[in-house]
Amino acid sequence: MNDLFAAAQRGEIDRREARARLDHMRALKIRLLGDRAQQQTAWDVADRLGWADTFAPDYVALATLQADALVTLDAALARVVEGIVPLADDDALFA
Repeated sequence: MNDLFAAAQRGEIDRREARARLDHMRALKIRLLGDRAQQQTAWDVADRLGWADTFAPDYVALATLQADALVTLDAALARVVEGIVPLADDDALFA
């Protein structure tokens, strides 16, 4: 998924083609990381933020879909996704 999104962002393939390829991969009898909802949410987050890939947005998507907070030590990531997903510090993991 990440490579297809990145290729579409770089203009190597158009967005419809990238999504069609992802749909084709989903139809194969292989297991993809994350389910369809997580993949779509990660794609939408990356698109909204103008990111070149879906690596970090996958974590945002997972937290969003699980109705949970994102815990990250990456202050820059936390600033960017604030308001998109609830955030918690690492102390919350042990509370």
